[in-house]
Amino acid sequence: MAEVALKNVSKAFGKTKAVDDISMTIEDGAFVVLLGPTGAGKTTMLRLISGLEKLDSGSVLIGGRDVGAETPAQRDVAMVFQQYSLYPHMTVRDNLAFPLRSPILKTPEDMIAEKVKKIAEVLQIPHKLDNKATELSGGEMQRVSIGRALVRDPQIYLMDEPLSSLDAKLRADLRVELKRIHADLGSTLLYVTHDQIEAMTMATHIGVLEEGRLVQYGTPKQIYENPKSVYVASRLGLPRINILPAELFPGQHKGAQIGLRPENIRQGDGIEASVVRAEHLGDQTRLHLNLKGHAITTLTDPHQDYSANTIIKICPLNPLYFDANGARIV
Repeated sequence: MAEVALKNVSKAFGKTKAVDDISMTIEDGAFVVLLGPTGAGKTTMLRLISGLEKLDSGSVLIGGRDVGAETPAQRDVAMVFQQYSLYPHMTVRDNLAFPLRSPILKTPEDMIAEKVKKIAEVLQIPHKLDNKATELSGGEMQRVSIGRALVRDPQIYLMDEPLSSLDAKLRADLRVELKRIHADLGSTLLYVTHDQIEAMTMATHIGVLEEGRLVQYGTPKQIYENPKSVYVASRLGLPRINILPAELFPGQHKGAQIGLRPENIRQGDGIEASVVRAEHLGDQTRLHLNLKGHAITTLTDPHQDYSANTIIKICPLNPLYFDANGARIV
């Protein structure tokens, strides 16, 4: 595995800046997640690192080597796409072995068999090795797709929303699997997603993208607790952070807007809000409130019932402050 460094990387398609002057370092052995909505530049970043797209400016270094003039094969990266990209006429065994049989790697057959067996066990599909790809479920096909990358020992694994087309339970299972695999292999991994749960549960570091720009980079804890803007604060946390006019609450405030995570709203004193509805989720209850015409979501005792229009008192606890343009005020 290797450290990957991006220095002032930019890429435009026509008048659209897909990636705008991004610099970041993916440390050897890190699990970095790029988080952002559709159009933020996540996939373009992967394609620039892999060599599938050419840089307009800047440089990409893999293991300290500038790879700008190298082909994707020469860069020695392994990529997992959102779509399965399997060979339907081949068995699972041959799909997994295919990258190892390339003219560049020239892996001996006994080593191929050993690696395929190991990865099949890691992904819990050894009983499917002799099945054709067309005989697999969607979740199994995605496991094979991930396995085709894992059988190699590349400089870095690049993953483009590989879990987005799976059902909720399988996504949760594979999140755990990918994190375990990363720990076992000690691999360097760059993963892009719009799913904040994937980012928070798997990443050692998160890069938040907005319209092609890297607006914040840090550990999940740093991004969650110390966001640099309303945009970043809104990308992490479920339910989402409440962004409200600071003047709603009495006292002196640092900024025009106040940000309150649902867990950072204290009940029992403060100003009055009315209950719109309660969502009982077993381990917690989400309360949807109306405060002077503004919607607020908070968390409360899962064992207590709240009927609509009940009046409760709330006050901020450890609020975040932002200026009128959404920039954080510390």
